Formats: sequence, C-alpha cells, structure tokens
Amino acid sequence: MLKRDYQVAFPARGSVVGPAELTALAELLGSGGPLSGGRWRAEFERRFARHVGTRHALSVTSGTVALELAVHLADLRAGDEVVTTPQTFAATVQPLLARGVRVRFCDVDPATLNIDPAAVEDAVSDRTAAVVLVHYGGLPADMERIVAAAHAHGAIVIEDCAHALGAQYHGRRPGALADIGCFSFHTSKNITTLGEGGMLTFDRDDWRDRLDRIRSNQADAVLTPATAAIPPTALLPWMRYSHEIYAHDYVDIRHPGTNATMSEAAAAAGTVQLDRLPELAARRRHIAGRLDECLGRHDGIRLHRPAEGVTHAYHLYTLFVEAGSAAREHLVKSLDQLGVEVQLRYFPQHLTPEWRSLGHRAGECPHAERLWFEQQVNLPCHPGLTDDQLDHLTGALDEALATLP
Repeated sequence: MLKRDYQVAFPARGSVVGPAELTALAELLGSGGPLSGGRWRAEFERRFARHVGTRHALSVTSGTVALELAVHLADLRAGDEVVTTPQTFAATVQPLLARGVRVRFCDVDPATLNIDPAAVEDAVSDRTAAVVLVHYGGLPADMERIVAAAHAHGAIVIEDCAHALGAQYHGRRPGALADIGCFSFHTSKNITTLGEGGMLTFDRDDWRDRLDRIRSNQADAVLTPATAAIPPTALLPWMRYSHEIYAHDYVDIRHPGTNATMSEAAAAAGTVQLDRLPELAARRRHIAGRLDECLGRHDGIRLHRPAEGVTHAYHLYTLFVEAGSAAREHLVKSLDQLGVEVQLRYFPQHLTPEWRSLGHRAGECPHAERLWFEQQVNLPCHPGLTDDQLDHLTGALDEALATLP
C-alpha cells in the first residue's frame, strides 16, 4: 500500500545532510584511495570512541550486525539465561533466537518504557549470562542499578544504543555505560552513514581482536602456534600475509568470520555527521520542547520525560493517553485527518510469532502490553522538520486534544 502524503510525516531520513558531507565524499572519490577499509574508517572509529568514552569503537555494516556480534562476544552456551526487554525493535533480540538459551523478557518501567531495573534485579541469577537492553526512544535506562545487578551474578550488559546518540546519563554517554554498546546509523537514526552502518563500543582489548578478525573474513578462534612448519613467503618484505595466516593453528572456531566492513563513503559521511551531532541533537530537543509545551496545556496526557541528570536524545517523541484505548484511537485518527502521521513503536517482542513459538505469551509483561495497546503514541520529531511543520503539528495537537473523550 502506498504511503499517503502528510503535511507532517515520519521522515524517510532521521538526519539531514548538506555541503560538508558532499565535500567529504568528493574528496574521497577524487583521492584514488580505497573505497573499503581505509583512512576514513579509521578516523570515524577513533572519533566515535572518543565521543562515547570507550577504548575501542569498531564499525560494521549495520546496527543489526553490531548486535549479532555483541551477543557472540557473550559466549552464550545452551542453558544460559538472557534477560531482555520487550519494548524494542526486533533486531535487539533477534540474535537470541537461535542460541539455545532461555530468554526472560522483563517488563518495562511505565514512566520510561525502558527495562524496569527492579524487574532485572528479580530476574538475574547465577544462570544469567547477559542482560540486553535498549535506551528506548533515546532516553537512557537506569544503568547503575541494571549493571550492578548483572555484574553481581557475572553477567555482561549489552546496550542497544540505536536511539541514544545525543543522550547523556549523569555526565556519561550511552555506549560506555555497560560492557558493550551497539549503535545503528540506519537512514532513520540520529546520524547516518548513507543508509546503513553500525558501531560497537567497549574497553576490552581481547574483544577488539576477536571482532576485527570476524569482520575481516577471518575466523574467531583460539590460536596456537602452528604444529607444522610453514615456509615463509618473502617475495617482497611486505608480502607476508599467507605466512601469518599459516603460522597458527585453530583450536576452537567460535565464529567463521564474515565481511562486515564499513565502506569508506559511509565512514566519511559518518565522520561529518558525528561532528554535526550537537546541532542535530539540539534541533530534536527544540522540537521536543515545543511539543512538551503544547501537550502540557491538556489534561490526560503523560509525557516521556528524563529524570534529573539524564538528557533525552529524542530519537522518538513519545506520549501516553492516560484515558485509555478509545481516547488514544480518537487522538490518532484526528491527527491523521489533520495531516499528521502517527506511529506506534514498537510492538511488544514477546508477542511476535517467533517468540510465541518459543512459549512466550500475553500477560508476561503487563506494563509493556497495556501501554502499547492502550496509551502509547509516537509523534514526528527529527531535525528535518521545518518550523512551519512544527507549527502545524502543535496546532493539530491542540485541535485534536480539545475534543479528546
């Protein structure tokens, strides 16, 4: 079905590009340098690690691949348990489907839609190998309690930071709040690497070595010195690649390796976008502030606001219609008729067919279910939104909410 034209639509792009990105791409294309795995990728990773505050940042081809590789680093074994959130996009939990582990969906905090730290504290045990969470909409989760609960049982914590560029948590940035951070630069995200791209952030040197091998078509394995002597290849001093490969034996192959190399064009655009992040994030916060002001004039609406010391990135702008599903339906239909596109993100994961096939059922996460089916609304909020569109959006909200049942 073709998407209708809206005066205020959810964007085809979550970021905006301009002359600086075009200049970087022209420089790359005119340089004669490689278009895969060169100077721009190294620079993007260096700057991203510095921005987040971790020792390492490794780029890959998508946020989904970043999450898959993060789950791989957890070294899950059959019988392990993983605690995760139902309120997220499928990619957060998809890598867990074929791991032979028990997945425990924890309910959300009704105020934030993030995984409830109290539920995490109740769920983790010595069988828990990992906690996988998302900073929903760009609002950081309660990381101090979650990380403390997980680490007390030897579990690692994986942050899905796909929404969280531009956010802060008590002076620190998502991606450096736990063991591994995963970012997406999909076309819808807060910065883009030309449509697809991802990044993993962490501090451990051994993880860096493992990930670099995997993304470069080498196996992630335990390496030991080769038992058979391999003659060196030395046609020229730098032609030693084959000798380095055959200088080791593999004792245990944990991952066969793949090609997850970010292109130079993507990395060039990402480097410029990262430099522009303060400007892009400020525009999102300005739009959110206007929406907060408008919605604050109406009864029966609850806002998705950060706690003291936390900065919201506003990848998604979320509100809750507290009167219930009939009032929510009235608001959504009224806004649609007034030219405003409304989305509901995301359907509770434990109720999707793949997770129901593994025994998950309605009633498992009552807060997440009630809020999604009865109250939650997501409004357009992105830096490409013009002032005229913002005026139309707030006017449509005033008109629709004036007749709310």
